[in-house]
Amino acid sequence: MFITLDGIDGVGKSTQIARLAEHLESLGQDVLTVRDPGSTDVGSKLRSLLLDSDLTMHRRTEAMLFMASRCEMVETIIRPALDAGRWVISDRFLLSTVVYQSVGGDVPPDLLWKLGEAANDWLCPDVTILLDMPAEASMRRLDRPADRMESRGLDYLETVRQAFLDQLPHSSPRNVVIDADRDIDAVTDDVLALFASQAST
Repeated sequence: MFITLDGIDGVGKSTQIARLAEHLESLGQDVLTVRDPGSTDVGSKLRSLLLDSDLTMHRRTEAMLFMASRCEMVETIIRPALDAGRWVISDRFLLSTVVYQSVGGDVPPDLLWKLGEAANDWLCPDVTILLDMPAEASMRRLDRPADRMESRGLDYLETVRQAFLDQLPHSSPRNVVIDADRDIDAVTDDVLALFASQAST
């Protein structure tokens, strides 16, 4: 199964991915976790460019760099792992690119979906989990300097949050919104419950 967790920064994706992977492994599943953009040599270099707060680039440039990074990860890591029968959990995927590059820019979401699907060779997650909380609450959780995306301000990030909710239905056959503005253990309980039956088979 191919699972992605998404949402604005600060919602707890990394924590929930680690807990889900640990839970699945305890049930005997072979699990691979990846980060988008990143997880390959090409992706790591592109990630550094994309998050560099000293750089300015056009939204289409951003989008194409994200697409290139993801293409490399799909072809060299994700698809081989799925073909080998492993579970794959990704921190972000195409949904993030559609949201971040369409909000406040001139790149329409439908074009980004089409470009992204082609770049991924039409690989689609089985499930997308959106961890949702108000942008103001998520920013309070971040204990680091703002990256280039976050430095656009709170109003921008709240617009991004709403775009995640709007675009989520396009991301995969099964989509789930989980309230992340709660105790971390309560969020984990909801995430693990989604895979109770599949993980035990």
